[in-house]
Amino acid sequence: MKIRFAVAPGRAASDAGRFAAFLDAAERLGFDGVWLSDVPLAPLVDPLVGLSYAAASTSRLKLGANIVPLGRNPLSLAKSLAQLDQLSGGRLLLSFVVGLDQPGERRVLGASGRHRGRYLEELLPLVRAWWAGESVDHRGDALAFDGVASPGRPVQDPLEVWFGGRGPEALARCGRVADGWLGAAVTPAEAGGAVAAITAAAVGAGRAIDPEHFGMSVPFAWHDPVPAAVESVRSRRPDVAVEELLPVGADALRDLVSRFADAGVSKFVVRPIDPDGDEGGALERLADVVLALQT
Repeated sequence: MKIRFAVAPGRAASDAGRFAAFLDAAERLGFDGVWLSDVPLAPLVDPLVGLSYAAASTSRLKLGANIVPLGRNPLSLAKSLAQLDQLSGGRLLLSFVVGLDQPGERRVLGASGRHRGRYLEELLPLVRAWWAGESVDHRGDALAFDGVASPGRPVQDPLEVWFGGRGPEALARCGRVADGWLGAAVTPAEAGGAVAAITAAAVGAGRAIDPEHFGMSVPFAWHDPVPAAVESVRSRRPDVAVEELLPVGADALRDLVSRFADAGVSKFVVRPIDPDGDEGGALERLADVVLALQT
C-alpha cells in the first residue's frame, strides 16, 4: 500500500506571498501534493483559482481539490477542470463533495429542497462523458442537456473523481459510482467500516474500487489548538472525542496515521491549524514527522 501525504494551506492560499512560499516549500520537501477545499460561504480561495496559481508555480506537486458542484454550471465545471488538468500536465486530483450544509448554504447555491447526494450521482456521468470527448443528451431530476458537445478533454484518461461522506447512503453512493473516497471527521475504526461498505457497494454494482483509493483529511495541531478549532471539530462530531479526530503533537499524528493505515486508508491530506505565518518552517517540521511514513 502506497502511503502518501498532501498538505492543505488553509487561509495562506488567499495571500499570494504566503501561498507561493507554501507551494515552494511543499514541493521542495517532497510532499505528494497540495489540497484546497471548496467552502462556498467562507472567505477561502476557490480551489479552481488557487490550483491554477499552483499549477503555474510548481512542476511536480499533485493538485487536489474538494469541489462543491452545487451552484456551478456542470458544463463550465467540466471545462474548467479539464483545462486545469491540461495546464498542469495531468496533475489534478478531485473529490466532489456536497458541502458543509452551513446555515443558508443550500439557498445560496440554489439547492434548497434538492437531495445533494443524488445530484452528485446524476452529475458525475455527465462530466465523465464530456471528459471522454462525447456529446451529452440528458434529462434528469435536476439537469437537462440536449446534444451538448464536449468542451475539452483532460490529460488524464480517465480523470478520476472521489467522493466524501460518512453516512450509509453516501458510502454506498461512493461505491456505486465514484473512483475513491476522501473521508473527514471519522475515526480509524469508522474508516475501516467505510472502506468495507464502499468496497461491498462497488461489488454489488459490478465494479471495483482500487484499494489504493481511500484517503483521509486530518486536521493537526503542534500544540493545544485554538478554541475555535476545537469547537469546529466538536460541532461536526459531538459524539466523538476531539483527540480521535484532531491529533496534537507529532506522536499523536503518527499514531493516528498508523491506525488509519491499518484500517485501509493510504492517502492523507494533513491540515495544520496552528496560526503560523512561517510556511516554510512549519512544513519542514511536518515533513520531518510524516514523510518518513511514505512508502
